[in-house]
Amino acid sequence: MSAAVEAFLDMMAAERGSAANTLAAYRRDLEATEVLVGDLAAAERYKIAGLAGRWATLAPTTVARKSSALRQFFGFAVEEGWRTDDPSAALPRPGARRRLPKILSHEDIERLFARAELEAENGKPAAIRQLALLELLYGSGLRATELVSLPLSAVPRDAPLLTVMGKGGQARMVPVSERAREALNVWITVREQRSRYLFPSRGKHLSRVRLFQLLKELAVRAEIPPESISPHVLRHAFATHLLEGGADLRVLQTLLGHADIATTQIYTHVDAARLVELVNARHPLAQSATSD
Repeated sequence: MSAAVEAFLDMMAAERGSAANTLAAYRRDLEATEVLVGDLAAAERYKIAGLAGRWATLAPTTVARKSSALRQFFGFAVEEGWRTDDPSAALPRPGARRRLPKILSHEDIERLFARAELEAENGKPAAIRQLALLELLYGSGLRATELVSLPLSAVPRDAPLLTVMGKGGQARMVPVSERAREALNVWITVREQRSRYLFPSRGKHLSRVRLFQLLKELAVRAEIPPESISPHVLRHAFATHLLEGGADLRVLQTLLGHADIATTQIYTHVDAARLVELVNARHPLAQSATSD
């Protein structure tokens, strides 16, 4: 990888506070592009324009992500004086539709929790940890990275809130349900005492990969298709089911840690049935039609 890309990634970390996963994604995309066009700080415009053909078989969302990384890099390269031109206009701009989140039904959630609670009754630390992880994913809407990297100090003794470090190093407070607090209290009594992490593993904390595996294994035992389960799907379920219950979109934005409410609005599609029911029940014309 070129020195220019390294400098760009350093800037993203230091000045913009980009998360480790974001930086890793930028690194992969920029490294792969340099394989195709050479040093990005000196790549000729026609080579940048040719990326559209090279990426023709990729999903629109993937092309959009790669193009976004390159646009940010080229803007930085111009500011640093490495390039006199910004070839970003030559990058493809796919009109990708944002995919709607996968949704778990209330019945699936009940089956998942019933299985996790049954297994936790054996008193084994792994099963107790599993239930605590599940309670926080669905009960607080945490991202996978936020959850596995929680320090023990994030769990307060009295206040029903967790301090979470989200994307870009932004801290936020999220509520913890009574169920989750009970599961956490049991877990804290059996966890490895020396670690500073709430969910320790091998001298550090539980990995995101292992969290994915644990959930899919639990889904199989709960007779739920494992491909339908992930930490992010449970985060989606948290948001969706809160909206169904009447939560305000701005409150949901805060709970999820979204910088832009447009990101939160993707969940509104799942609430269409409730809105139709609301209009039919409350709209003056609907009420007059009923009375007739």
